[in-house]
Amino acid sequence: MYHIVVTLPMLLAMVEGADRLPAYMLLYHIVFLSRCVPALPMFLSIVEGPDRHPADEGSQEVLRGKLCLLEADSAEVNAFFTELSARLVSINSEENVIFVAFKTFEEIWKFTTYYTMGFLGQCMENLLLDQDFWLSSMDQRNVGIEISIQEETLNLMYKGILMQEGNSLTLYLCLKCCSTGSCIATVEYDAGGPDELSLEQGDHILIVGLLVSCFEWFTGRLERTGEVGLVMTTLVKPADDTLYGSQGNMDAHQQAELKRKIEEILQEGKEKVPCATVMTNGTLEDHSESSKTTLPSGPHFTVHPVEEGTTTNQDKLLPLLSFLGGSDYKPDFGTLYRQTPELLLATFNGHSDNIDELVTYLGIARETARKKRLHWTQSRLCLLLGKLSAGSSKFSQARVYFEEALSIPRDGFTDMLMLANIYVNLAVIYLVQKNTDKYFALSERIAALIMGIPDCVSTVEKDSEVLKFILKKAILAHNKMAEARACFLLAKLHWRRGERADAVPFLERLLVLSAEPPGVRSVRPSHGYLSLGRLYSQLSLPHLCVSSAKRATMHPSARLADCLNGMGLVLENTNRLYGIRKQEVAIPAQVALYLSRSLSFTGELDGVGGNGDHTLSQALTLCLSQLFQKQGILGRAVHSMHTLINNHCGPPSSSGATSSPERISALVWLAWLHICNSQPEVSLDVLDSVLASMPEHCTTPQEGLISLLFVLCFYLANWAVAQANLGLLCLKAGAKGLAERHLTEAVELFSELHGEEHEVNFITVLLELGQHCVNQRLLERGKIYFEWALLIAIKSNHLDSQLSATRRLCHLYGAVCSDEAQCIIYNEHQLALLATRGDRGQEGEVLETISQLYLSLGTERARRLALDYTKRSLGIFIDLGRKEKEAYAWLQAGKIYQMLGQTELVDLYVQVAQDVGLSTGDTTFILQLLEAAGDVFFNSNQEREKAVCFYRDRALPIAVRTSSTEARLRLSNKLVELLLKLKLYGEAVEYAQAALDISVTLGNRLNERVAFHRLATLYHLLGQFELAEHYYLKTLSLCPTPLEFDEETLYYVRVYQTLGDIIFYDLKDPYDAAGYYHLGLAAAMDLGNKKSQLKLCTRLAMIYHNFLVDRELSLFFYQKARAFASDLNVRRINLSPDQNFSSMSQYKSNRVSTQEPTTK
Repeated sequence: MYHIVVTLPMLLAMVEGADRLPAYMLLYHIVFLSRCVPALPMFLSIVEGPDRHPADEGSQEVLRGKLCLLEADSAEVNAFFTELSARLVSINSEENVIFVAFKTFEEIWKFTTYYTMGFLGQCMENLLLDQDFWLSSMDQRNVGIEISIQEETLNLMYKGILMQEGNSLTLYLCLKCCSTGSCIATVEYDAGGPDELSLEQGDHILIVGLLVSCFEWFTGRLERTGEVGLVMTTLVKPADDTLYGSQGNMDAHQQAELKRKIEEILQEGKEKVPCATVMTNGTLEDHSESSKTTLPSGPHFTVHPVEEGTTTNQDKLLPLLSFLGGSDYKPDFGTLYRQTPELLLATFNGHSDNIDELVTYLGIARETARKKRLHWTQSRLCLLLGKLSAGSSKFSQARVYFEEALSIPRDGFTDMLMLANIYVNLAVIYLVQKNTDKYFALSERIAALIMGIPDCVSTVEKDSEVLKFILKKAILAHNKMAEARACFLLAKLHWRRGERADAVPFLERLLVLSAEPPGVRSVRPSHGYLSLGRLYSQLSLPHLCVSSAKRATMHPSARLADCLNGMGLVLENTNRLYGIRKQEVAIPAQVALYLSRSLSFTGELDGVGGNGDHTLSQALTLCLSQLFQKQGILGRAVHSMHTLINNHCGPPSSSGATSSPERISALVWLAWLHICNSQPEVSLDVLDSVLASMPEHCTTPQEGLISLLFVLCFYLANWAVAQANLGLLCLKAGAKGLAERHLTEAVELFSELHGEEHEVNFITVLLELGQHCVNQRLLERGKIYFEWALLIAIKSNHLDSQLSATRRLCHLYGAVCSDEAQCIIYNEHQLALLATRGDRGQEGEVLETISQLYLSLGTERARRLALDYTKRSLGIFIDLGRKEKEAYAWLQAGKIYQMLGQTELVDLYVQVAQDVGLSTGDTTFILQLLEAAGDVFFNSNQEREKAVCFYRDRALPIAVRTSSTEARLRLSNKLVELLLKLKLYGEAVEYAQAALDISVTLGNRLNERVAFHRLATLYHLLGQFELAEHYYLKTLSLCPTPLEFDEETLYYVRVYQTLGDIIFYDLKDPYDAAGYYHLGLAAAMDLGNKKSQLKLCTRLAMIYHNFLVDRELSLFFYQKARAFASDLNVRRINLSPDQNFSSMSQYKSNRVSTQEPTTK
């Protein structure tokens, strides 16, 4: 995938001189170098200013960020570079480089063309830059992305492609000359036919069109006679007024004069085809589809039966002979020349649609014209007969007719279009008959006519080989002016045919040549870029289309129509341009550039003392202002409207071009912009002026709109409140999306208001919108709204609002997105606010919350801080006489002392808490407090046995007396767990049985499973193995099926392993033990737990080896155990039963480690 351009100096350096390389070495170097360059780097940079200097580092960093984002979107990038005929290799965002490659010569040719035309940078701008860039950069000229490519690398890739595709290199040396003006004959010359000019030495010849030295002929006008014909290029020398295309440029005055004359010529009647008028400039649409509809339909003739040699023929043939007579060109002739044989049959009536019958009739007419010496009539009849014969594939007969038309004696050819038709048709026959010598000789003459008289290009509509011959010869001769002329004619030809895609490469090359010095102008550049943009749009190439439109609009030759048409192309391609990125862009911001450029032309239309096109100017300004307003650039929107008002929307007496309703609409829009820009007072002034200029009893819709704007100016705050209320109502109704929109609009309106009276409402709306965002899990947005509300409340020193915002933030960081540090900060701020407010009760509760937050941090320093806050809250609760809060504060202080290891104070604080709780006389509260006191010891690592006293002796009797079933279940479970850890298994059985009974009564299956499991564990530890097996099986029977979580499966594995161990080691039943081990192994295999599978396979291998004496199964489980041991790096597996039996004591000491299901 490589490409290259081989330049002449490069080749000469390789094959000439003392250090020249042999041919095979030259080939080796080209191939080797090309394969070393697999990709072409494109260097991107943000530039600015007329000199296109690199922008600051911040802008370059933005570009790097855009490229980094682009790396992740391969579909968009691939589609983009496919449009540019390149293949993406990689993107290096750090270096601002994109690497591309090419597979065919066509790809690299197109890519190089786009680079030369400046499209690459503009396409990258459309791809990478945001919408706001186009608006913000309007004041900065020449800001954009510049693409630079290493020419040497590109040349190497060109060479590689050429070598792979086998293209040969041909050098054609010729004078690089192309001239206009006049020349002088150097020798005497007798014309070889009526199409040539006879010359005498020293004759002055005016060059018609272009004299291109690489062609043998050119079209000239003899100055002394006025005759027009072909002149051999080698027979003349330049006169003093001859201008060579390679000798430099015209000065500004000459260019302007030439442009004026060309425009005058182009404005002449397009239906008329002049015989010898030179048209050096034009457009692709000239004489295209529109011209086909305006051409005359042509005459119609009736074919009468005639006989050769009779005298009655003359009367019957007279209308035809008269029509075809005359030396000058007529428009009807052009229609006749362009007709195909089928259309010629329709032109002549009275025959049976038989070409032979029409040929016979025209043959008799030709013979009659020859006898009467009607030379022009005979020539045209020969042309028609030749076309009919060629249409019947009688090429030899057609050749005779065409050659006769050229050989008929006459003074000269003034109907140059007929001459071109004869040449082209004869050239086609030479090509069919493979008479290449005559074909190329005739092609030289056709080239002279086409280069001189562009209208002759219509004669080659059916066969463009002649134009391609001209183009090839111009390229080989390095004659850029001739090449541009040929490209223009080929593009125009394909355009007329409707082959728009085929016209693209020729139009691209024409525009490239027109930009190179000296300027080659066959078409106005702005028009050429616009036409190219239309072709790109039809070919679904949106980036190239928009780039062409921009070049057309910004070119110095652009006109108002070009700017408007370019804007139309951008709007047509918006969906395709931004659909790749799935952006919703109704009106792209690029349109601002076209609107601004169009407005500059409407300013030029004003003239001196004139009104100009005020309607168009107002429409463009309104569009530009609305675009600014939509993007949030209100200052620019207001400025553009002020400019319009100052220039065109003055009093009615001073501007008659803009009607009163239009002026009022512009002023109303200006008033609305001032409202949006938080300038209601300016809007009121504008609206007052509008009302003053309107009639007294005006009842138009505009008056109603003005009244509404007055209301908005006076009651902007009420509008914000209405939006907020509407949003809150939508929240109540469940319309969350609509509520968010109204609340957001209310926030925008409140943020524009200036005054302390609106701040409370503003804070309320912010808090509600923040809470809505939190409920929708938009946590960052919710946090921003809460913090915004807090800042406004602090600024306005509104205490209640500060408290509301702070509480929302405390809840956010405490319950929604946990962040202890932030939660502590906002709670301490809330504490300070409550202290200022003097609310002691809430202050104590906040102190409790802060203490809990510090405890959750888990450090000793945090615990000491928590103790300080607890003691502060304790003091407040004592002062307030809130006994329940006071009791819990004493208990919390004792708990913290327990964490700090100061056990000597724990009993004191717990006892005080118990005394305060008992003083309340509330049984339910006392029960909760006693259980919490037991939890202080239960959850600690020291003196855990003290919890038994609180649970069993104090709390449980109260729970039984008050029939608090949930409390009994909770206390029983805690007692079972505590007594298990204290190894008081016998005492624990009573409470485990009680927990089971309560769970069965409540119907709580999870607690029932926990109770069964604990009973099984206790009986196992007490040596009652049958009961232990029974309760383990009861536990398994209560497990849900199917299993949902891996933890449940692991529980199965461990219980079945425990049952197997009980049956094997304790009840000495290897057969039943093997069954439990098999069940455990199945669960372990389902879970994929290799460690459990190793243990179970080892036990099964040992049982089958030593007790059940099944060697095959023993070997099977032993091999599986070895495989798991290898995976787990276990070195040795011993199947000796003595060792396993001797491990009973160790096993029994570890039975308690069997995991239990989660306790509720």
